[in-house]
Amino acid sequence: MNEWPEGWSDENRGPRYGRGSAGAQPEGARVMRQVRRGGPAVPPGQRGGPGRGPTAPPHGVPQQPSYVDGGEGGGYADGGPGYDSGYNTGQVYGASGGGGPAGPGGSRPRGPRPAPNWRRRIKWTAITVVTVVVVTSVATYFWADSKLHRDVDLSKVIDRPEGGEGTNYLIVGSDSRDGLSSEDKKKLHTGSAEGKRTDSMMILHVGDNGDTLISLPRDSNVEIPSYKGAESGKTYPATGRHTKLNAAYAEDGPTLLVRTVEYNTGLHIDHYVEIGFAGFANIVDAVGGVEMNIDKPFKDKWSGADFQAGKQKLNGEQALAFVRTRHAFAASDLQRTKNQQKFLSALAHEVATPSTILNPFAFYPTMSAGLDSLIVDKDMSLWDLASMFWAMKGVSGGDGTSMNMPISGSTGGNLVWDKAKVKTLVDELKNDEKVTVSDG
Repeated sequence: MNEWPEGWSDENRGPRYGRGSAGAQPEGARVMRQVRRGGPAVPPGQRGGPGRGPTAPPHGVPQQPSYVDGGEGGGYADGGPGYDSGYNTGQVYGASGGGGPAGPGGSRPRGPRPAPNWRRRIKWTAITVVTVVVVTSVATYFWADSKLHRDVDLSKVIDRPEGGEGTNYLIVGSDSRDGLSSEDKKKLHTGSAEGKRTDSMMILHVGDNGDTLISLPRDSNVEIPSYKGAESGKTYPATGRHTKLNAAYAEDGPTLLVRTVEYNTGLHIDHYVEIGFAGFANIVDAVGGVEMNIDKPFKDKWSGADFQAGKQKLNGEQALAFVRTRHAFAASDLQRTKNQQKFLSALAHEVATPSTILNPFAFYPTMSAGLDSLIVDKDMSLWDLASMFWAMKGVSGGDGTSMNMPISGSTGGNLVWDKAKVKTLVDELKNDEKVTVSDG
């Protein structure tokens, strides 16, 4: 096969050198095909321009055909529609138009990255965090506020005493079985009685001179005053009738209970909070149980209580049995009220721990369980509820006072309040003074 360009043969190759060559000189490098960038095409074998004769290739190397208009190989000069390799100008593929070194793809290599602006980063991080916190807090507030059951209208309570300093909450634990199945009632030992009664009642005073939690025994002997029916709107006159305090709630619900407490103490009640059996157990379970230190073992078939002495964590079922037990104690309802105070304070402390507040998987279920189960007055705000909660936590931490309403004796099975001590206690609460009265 002839490897030489058209028009060349072995006869005009010239002297050869090397393997298969008889020449004494090596062959010169083959001339690269030339591309002209302008002007008329130069015929093969002619160099320089018109008037010059053909020149022989140096050292016997044949002249290569040029890629010009009509030339062999179909090449084109500048200005034509063909492709200009640029070899004759020293242009290199991939070099940038600016003449600098180029990286892959023809782009210039990047210089050193500028140092990060930490002040700017910290600023925007802080703005982002604050925005997230504010949005989450606002959303949580409206979510929680919408879950409160504001069902008690204290405006229906008549002949109320004047308010004093600080804020007074009436906290009621009812034996409501709403939401409990037959299996739940059996498990929690609640029985199946219809209606609602109060298993516990407490007054929490929140003030600047210490918070005070006062239990009102359900068997307290009180007088039922005149009152306005919650449903009928009819006013019922006083008859001088005396009965147990929890009977007032059973007779006409929260408004008569508030009216009876205010009438028998002279203390203005600002807010009302009620929780039932199911709600109480759900809150305890949502927070993961409450740790209690039980002084002495006790057992009660009525409440289902069966406790050993010592430190232990109570779940919802056990907690409900603990706060409802009274038959196992010689002091009966008085000991039960003390246990209720002790447990509620421990529950408030458990809810306020960082492991609950800072963990959304614990905080929101606890909040939901608590808010779903509470019944409050129409004027109760989340701030009022939070104030009550923190005050109960403070009492458990020793920053306040917990006591029973002072008792002087009993009559017909009803506990009689010590009138002199009760008057002193109420006066101190009205004036937001440090409580000096004891329940002994």
